Amino acid sequence: MKTYVPKEGDIQKKWYVIDAEGKVLGRVATEAAKLLRGKHKAEYTPYLDTGDNVIIVNADKARLTGRKAEQKMYYRHSGYPGGLSETTYEAMLAKHPTRAMTLAIKGMLPHNRLGRALARHVRVYAGPDHPHTAQCPEAYSLD
Repeated sequence: MKTYVPKEGDIQKKWYVIDAEGKVLGRVATEAAKLLRGKHKAEYTPYLDTGDNVIIVNADKARLTGRKAEQKMYYRHSGYPGGLSETTYEAMLAKHPTRAMTLAIKGMLPHNRLGRALARHVRVYAGPDHPHTAQCPEAYSLD
C-alpha cells in the first residue's frame, strides 16, 4: 500500500475565528497553532502546509494565570554588546496589544521556513471586529 501525500490542489483551506476574550493566552495560542499546522485534519503531513487560516479577535482581553501579568518578561537583543531589552507583559499589552498573542503562536510553530509561512496565516486583532468577512470564517470554540 502506498503512502498518501496530499497535493497542493487537494488541500482545502478554511478560515476560523477565535474569540480570546476571557480565555487563557497560552490555550488560545495552542489551538491556533494546531489549526495553522493542520493537525486536526486526516491529511496532515508534517512537512507541508495543510493547515487553515486563523483570525483571533479580542486578543487584548486574553488573560494570564497567576501573577504572570506582572512577572512575564519578553526579551529581544539588538545584536550589539549590552543590547538586551526586556519588556513586561503589561507594558507589551499597553504598547502593542496583539504582539503577545502573535509571539505565543509563533513560538509554537516550527522554527524553519514552514513555520514562517504558517505564521503568515494568522491575523490577530485587539478588538472584536475584523476585515475578513468575505472569507466567510467559521467561529471556533475552545471548549
